[in-house]
Amino acid sequence: MFTYGLSLRLFLWLIWLVLVVIPLACVDPFNTTVRSSLNAIVVDGTINNLPVPQLVRLNQSIPDPSTGRFGSVPLTGAHVEIWVDSTTKVALVETDSGRYQAPDGFVGQVGHYYQLRFSLKDNTTRYESDQQLLQAVPPISKVYAQFNPTSLSPAEQLKGGYAAAHDVFIDVNDPVETKNYYRWDWQLWERQEWCHTCVDGVYQIYRPDSTLLEDCAPYNVSYPPSHYVFDYNCRTQCWDILKSSALNLFDDQVSNGGQITARQVAQIPLYSKAHCLVEIRQSSLTRKAYSYFKQFAEQTQNTGGLADSPPVALVGNVRNITIPTEQVIGYFTASGISAVRYWLTRSDATGFAPGLFQAINGRDPILEVGVQPNRYRPPLAVCVPSDRRTPIKPPGWQD
Repeated sequence: MFTYGLSLRLFLWLIWLVLVVIPLACVDPFNTTVRSSLNAIVVDGTINNLPVPQLVRLNQSIPDPSTGRFGSVPLTGAHVEIWVDSTTKVALVETDSGRYQAPDGFVGQVGHYYQLRFSLKDNTTRYESDQQLLQAVPPISKVYAQFNPTSLSPAEQLKGGYAAAHDVFIDVNDPVETKNYYRWDWQLWERQEWCHTCVDGVYQIYRPDSTLLEDCAPYNVSYPPSHYVFDYNCRTQCWDILKSSALNLFDDQVSNGGQITARQVAQIPLYSKAHCLVEIRQSSLTRKAYSYFKQFAEQTQNTGGLADSPPVALVGNVRNITIPTEQVIGYFTASGISAVRYWLTRSDATGFAPGLFQAINGRDPILEVGVQPNRYRPPLAVCVPSDRRTPIKPPGWQD
């Protein structure tokens, strides 16, 4: 789920919509291998006012020329910059393939304008976004949750068909003096006990030459099994980070100047009955950004019905200034964010909970067996930090 621009799942939704759904609007809707020649750059980036990494992600949709099935690859080697008020340049560094990060300490400020500019590896093709005003957002007044055994739709259910979740609600005082557009996201920290899975291999801390490996290695026996999977417990404390994927938007046309009460902003699946930490983020949007994401939500939620309008290409606010006819997908935004962390005890949950590992993987963990048993095996695996996992206890976690 990701600063909080589009999550990875929403990123894939964008590409899927452009390469599959749009062609399907003109052909037999049951043909899922429609050919497409669209090769588009997909942009996902948000500058916000929180002390978190400020990120821009760049991908390129690449359909298979023989089957027409879509895929995407990270756009690497780009030169990416954020311009503040058209006067100050902030260079971003590629920290992972297609993931560009601003320097530590750089955060957005309310009342300032931000613009994304980047060029491809060849440094000849240049892109830029519209300038985005970072608008203030009112604080979240209250957060509360209620267990719902049938919360998740069939498309949202965990592996195994588990539909139980905690529905999370907020109250907000909507200011009367300004027109406001909102977006809500959530991030969840769950304690993880299993840190690595090896397929047709075993976990090794060191290589035979005693250099550090911390990864899977071949099964060093004369007659290894034909296929096997082993899972390894974490060596230290570890948390999985799960993020929302649905777009939750709101136009204050009705509530302007009043109380927004019991607005549902999250569904936290019942992965287990253990306590967990939830962060709710309330973001400000410009009118144009709200319109873009609203159209995106409508097209991804209404695809295939006879009464649905044919989808259109979701060209956002980023353009190729070298080749103006090129369509660029995605949106660059600047948002004020109010974030509240909520300790969810799950004490009111009833029924069966599969456990985090089983819910994510659709199976129980498999312990290592038959690998030259000694007191050093099986080893414990390292908790590798990433956007989806951390060995550092998140602020607000209660032991």
